[in-house]
Amino acid sequence: MKSLIQNLNIFSVPNPRQYICTKYAWEQRKLDKIVDVHSGRDYKHLNKGNIPVYGTGGYMLSVSEALSEKNDAIGIGRKGTIDKPYLLKAPFWTVDTLFYATPQTNNDLQFTLAIFKKINWKKYDESTGVPSLSKKAINNISAFLPSFKEQEKIGSFFQQLDDTITLHQRKLDKLKQLKQGYLQLLFPQSDEKVPRIRFANFDENWNLCNIKKLAKVFIGLVTSMTENYREEGTLLIRNSDIKSGKFEFADNPIYLDEQFAEKNNTRRLSLGDVITVHTGDIGTSAVIGAKESGAIGFATINTRPNENMLDSNYLSIYFNTTNHKNWATKMSTGDGRSNYNLYDFNRVMIPLPNLIEQKLIGAFLKKFNNIINLEQSKLNELKSLKEALLQKMFI
Repeated sequence: MKSLIQNLNIFSVPNPRQYICTKYAWEQRKLDKIVDVHSGRDYKHLNKGNIPVYGTGGYMLSVSEALSEKNDAIGIGRKGTIDKPYLLKAPFWTVDTLFYATPQTNNDLQFTLAIFKKINWKKYDESTGVPSLSKKAINNISAFLPSFKEQEKIGSFFQQLDDTITLHQRKLDKLKQLKQGYLQLLFPQSDEKVPRIRFANFDENWNLCNIKKLAKVFIGLVTSMTENYREEGTLLIRNSDIKSGKFEFADNPIYLDEQFAEKNNTRRLSLGDVITVHTGDIGTSAVIGAKESGAIGFATINTRPNENMLDSNYLSIYFNTTNHKNWATKMSTGDGRSNYNLYDFNRVMIPLPNLIEQKLIGAFLKKFNNIINLEQSKLNELKSLKEALLQKMFI
């Protein structure tokens, strides 16, 4: 099992200093002097082929002809999603809800794409319903441009940064797929008594055991208490703060007044408790760590495992499996918003190996989660860096 996970290499991030030249002043121009904006068209009369068709959401299908045979372009939504411009590699076809803009002579494609990504397109929305742009609105927008040589350098820099972001995104996607594969193999499937793969020296059949026999189950706060919110005090964990195997709090976490929290002391969470989403992304769970110990949940289901029978990491991992979440969804009630009630939660049957095997599975997948979280952090940092540079490197 040790060879199944390897640390990820860190891709090199381009240094803007080696790319950027600022010798000449930038000039202001309207976009109609920078790009030619073309309309997309219906594709339904075309045969199947190998030319990709794009819409505002990206690739749709492939057809036999191209609107642009040789010229790469920038896709920008005409209707619907108007604020997500992206690169189109020739040959391609676009539908009528997606414009494609081709740079005019002495205008660099990658630099122009960076300009398009910097523009607040929603500001130019001409509709009162579904967001929409017109060619006239696009053409009238002004931007500052340096010399073509400097455009090329800046464009090359952002292309390399985009390539780095894409590589990290692919790594992250593959890691998530690999994790899902292991989750399917490390837990028995329906009507099976053992998983498909196991750690060495374990061959006993697994059992099914009701959660109430393995742990104490209790709920978080159930009524609104905004008058008791504070900037410091006892941490409040909401359903939206709970992700698969981890917590993601907002920039300003919510805290509860200490006197109010003390009155609800029996709802406090302890190290190793498993907290589960009751409403929303139901079934999603995470383990309370040192940072969250002492917190109180709001509209959450909380489980305190008997440490002689059930491992916290193992339980959280099982709760986050597709099998459990599908069951929770099936059992849930609510108009438009799912609710995983305590009655149904108390009926959950946990597939159970012995405690040692639980701990091995829990530790293995916790390490996997840590690697995924690390890669997600790298990706987020790169995206934040790109956004900051888009603001600082353009006028």
